[in-house]
Amino acid sequence: MQHQTIEVMTYAILSLILIGYVLITYEHITHINKATIAVFAAAAGWVLFMISGSEFVHLMHDSEFAAFAAMDGETTLAIKQFIASHVFVRYGAALCSIVLYLLATMNIVSVLNSNGCLDFITDVVRAKDSRLLLWGLVAFTWLLSVNLDNLTTTVLMMLIMRRIVQQTRWRMWIGSAIVIAANCGGAATVIGDPTSLVVWTKGAVTPTDFSAALLLPTIVATVIPTYLISCALPEHIDIIRPATRYRGDDSALYLWQKVTMLVVGLGGLWFIPTFHRITLLPPFLGALCVLGVLWVLHELMNHRRIKSDQPLSGIADERQFQFASLQFIMYFVGIFMCVALLIETGVMSSISAWCDEWIHNIYIMSIAMGAISAVLDNIALVLTAINIYPVAESITVLSPTLDPQYAEAFLENGQYWHLIIYSGCVAGCLLPIGNVSGFALMKAEDVSILWYARHILLKVLLGWFIGLGVYFLVDLWLR
Repeated sequence: MQHQTIEVMTYAILSLILIGYVLITYEHITHINKATIAVFAAAAGWVLFMISGSEFVHLMHDSEFAAFAAMDGETTLAIKQFIASHVFVRYGAALCSIVLYLLATMNIVSVLNSNGCLDFITDVVRAKDSRLLLWGLVAFTWLLSVNLDNLTTTVLMMLIMRRIVQQTRWRMWIGSAIVIAANCGGAATVIGDPTSLVVWTKGAVTPTDFSAALLLPTIVATVIPTYLISCALPEHIDIIRPATRYRGDDSALYLWQKVTMLVVGLGGLWFIPTFHRITLLPPFLGALCVLGVLWVLHELMNHRRIKSDQPLSGIADERQFQFASLQFIMYFVGIFMCVALLIETGVMSSISAWCDEWIHNIYIMSIAMGAISAVLDNIALVLTAINIYPVAESITVLSPTLDPQYAEAFLENGQYWHLIIYSGCVAGCLLPIGNVSGFALMKAEDVSILWYARHILLKVLLGWFIGLGVYFLVDLWLR
């Protein structure tokens, strides 16, 4: 009877999450915000989990619960208290750590943007030569995305693109290249993408090894589609001329002030892995330290503007950042807690056992996951794939029956963690519905799935597979 109850409730929770994943992917059809769906699926799933809490607790935490209930005995109240204080709180703590990091980095970008610290990008890349313009925007997107999350980088760079490129037709092409660069650059570092941040905080990778393994593959996966897109652009395109600046405005920051804030903001983010290694404190605390210093500089350098009650520049852009950031964070919260449900119901264990028996190849697993990422949201899929396997301390701890060469992929800094992040981020760009940056492009430039598939899909596919080949060669050299 207990086994049947677990099966029924597991199927109910799994069905709820899968339906949520599908609805998230087809937001452009349902017009229901993906953050709303993710949060609802997570909340409803945990309510269902609590209804059959006793069975799931005995399945996944039997010995731990026995010690917890030794004094008062196994009661309904004891089961609920155990789930709340020992099961749910673990995922809540991990989630809060990541959300606080995202909030800190998004606020860092907000402060930099409101002070005009990123305006130099517009001046540097502004050119009638379409190829110079494209490569300039892609290069800055890639460099920013290694520090910032993909959506924030994409929104920022598309705002810059709209200040320069006049025709919507060419903004569709260039915006697609920006989306690809943002996703590929995010996969190059442990702080560049929410999924790579999860892998790092889980203890599956170290920052130096992760970047060493994925730097060249992500560059290749960016360069190839960008070059092919550049071939589709005309030699010259119409650009928007900059407006004449008001010379009597003494509230704007000087160049040295902007450079100082830019170095502190973006340079400070590079220091976060070192901060974590030295102090062993969570990465979000390092990001908050950077944000705190940047805010102090903001107050000191804007004293004239504050006294004169003059508004900061870019207030309209600021609202776009805030809206996109809040929506993305709520979406990530929902997906993270859905994945936690899959772990606690034993679904992840079943998936890992099936993969070990029937696939037994990490490259095939990553390609399959990447292909699915093209039609389902890559964050949801990558977070799911990350939690299918634990980080093994040794091969025998993972499974003494697995062959050693395959089992090594799931150790710390194993190939599995690299390939899942790489394929999820890059292959998620095969279609715009596969990643949040692609959704932003669809909304901003009215890009259709059919247009994107016809013009961009094969270019991304070529870059993805060549990048996989580069990863294979780099991995042989490093090991």
